[in-house]
Amino acid sequence: MTHVTLRSEFETLIDPYAPVAQVATGFEFTEGPIWHPVEQFLLFSDMPADVRRRWDAKRGVVEMRRPSNKCNGMTYDAELNLIVCEHATSSLVRERPDGRREILASHFENQELNSPNDVCVHSSGAIYFSDPWYGRMPVYGVERPRQLGFQGVYRVPPGGGPPRLLVDRHLFDQPNGLCFSPDEKLLYVNDTVQAVIRVFDVGGDGALANGRVFASGIRSELEPGVPDGMKCDQRGNVWVTAPGGVWVYAPTGELLGKVRVPELVANLAWGGPEFRTLYLTATHSVYAIATKVGPRHEPYMSARSRGASTAGLAMSSATSAPSAPQLASGDMQLDPRRCAMIIQDLQNDVIMDGGAFADSGAPGHARQQRVVDNVRRLAEVARARGVVIIHVWFVVEPGAPGVTLNAPLFEGLVDSKAMVRGSWGAAPVAGLEPRSGDFVVEKMRMSAWEGTRLETILKATGRDVLINTGAWTNMSVEHTARTGADKGYFIVVPEDCCSTMNADWHNASINFAMQNVAVVTTADAVIRALG
Repeated sequence: MTHVTLRSEFETLIDPYAPVAQVATGFEFTEGPIWHPVEQFLLFSDMPADVRRRWDAKRGVVEMRRPSNKCNGMTYDAELNLIVCEHATSSLVRERPDGRREILASHFENQELNSPNDVCVHSSGAIYFSDPWYGRMPVYGVERPRQLGFQGVYRVPPGGGPPRLLVDRHLFDQPNGLCFSPDEKLLYVNDTVQAVIRVFDVGGDGALANGRVFASGIRSELEPGVPDGMKCDQRGNVWVTAPGGVWVYAPTGELLGKVRVPELVANLAWGGPEFRTLYLTATHSVYAIATKVGPRHEPYMSARSRGASTAGLAMSSATSAPSAPQLASGDMQLDPRRCAMIIQDLQNDVIMDGGAFADSGAPGHARQQRVVDNVRRLAEVARARGVVIIHVWFVVEPGAPGVTLNAPLFEGLVDSKAMVRGSWGAAPVAGLEPRSGDFVVEKMRMSAWEGTRLETILKATGRDVLINTGAWTNMSVEHTARTGADKGYFIVVPEDCCSTMNADWHNASINFAMQNVAVVTTADAVIRALG
């Protein structure tokens, strides 16, 4: 799926070809995504089903609360208490980690709120929320009469207290998503019915002033989608759900581009170890996409440096680099949530008798290394632990168009008519076929990075540790390790999961070049390290 670039600035925010990965599906209508910065999971709601769920790469989807009072928008405060908009109770609620529940707002002027919908937290501790009446409609809430005669935007003071109405009672038809600018001098609020985004100046007392239209016409007769969830990135750009996916506006109000998503998107939130993965709740599914930019710094994001041991990933601050895989008493410890395993070039033409490169000695060394059995065994354990599995295949079209003859390696490939799409030679060896949930990356160079979507997948899934396996130890495996190290990834090479033409070439790479760019180990050590 190709995204839509309307101004060149858009491509500094996201790769226009970035894949949109479906991380979970089978729901009725998803909403309210929020990423826990310490425990590294995504929380989201399924309003019609009246369920709150969480997702992480290791455990997948886990049900957290049923009934959930048809909760919608969620966020955390600076202490990592969960702030929840509940449709069924018309309340804004704080849920503490020990299970205590506190109602922050439920009435205005002695009348029930309509149904708090979306929420954001100011650095002062004040909480801002929108209050349309979707939660009093069937399916998405509990059908019942409205008590208020308008739909407003409110502020709960830092120490608690009655909600304060911040806008004219009749300004909005259905106020929905809202977010602060990076400096908190502006608050953006969209209106689903009017298909606009309004922006307000935020005063020193938290009040709103100078309201004006920031963007309008966010509608289409050709594609489903409306202004709903909305977030501001660290550069001040506004990302809002819209027809076809998510539209991105510059701080000036210019439309920069459109992120295309297969289903109607209701809300969005950044997550992942470095907050560079955009998670999208989209009707029946949750999607993830890598971005080049992160969110504005929310108050709860500073909490990632406190109690990080519970997350299995120590971080010194919101912008610190992640710690390396730990070595304790000689035993490596790997957090599966950070790991991806690459299975590279283990194709019939490369390591099987009868393959195009059989005369190189590769089949014999692969058997000597027991590389197929070791890689299969490691991959099965890794999948069970939540490690992302990525198959990297060298594949060419008939005649090898696009392969440059600038090196003997590529000349030999073309001359031997190897690795042709659809042929036996290009297929993965028996036992290493992709499983459900695995990724496949195709290349036409030695390195798994060159001209491929490998890094997009790693960023989308929040992975920074690569378990690097495959054929051609001294070429493909080593090139991938070198480039990965340059890019800032931690590389782990189980040497008995690699093979090449012969033991001499293999040992030269493993014992010298690879020692400078990777942790060289064995399959059994990696299995122990994954827990």
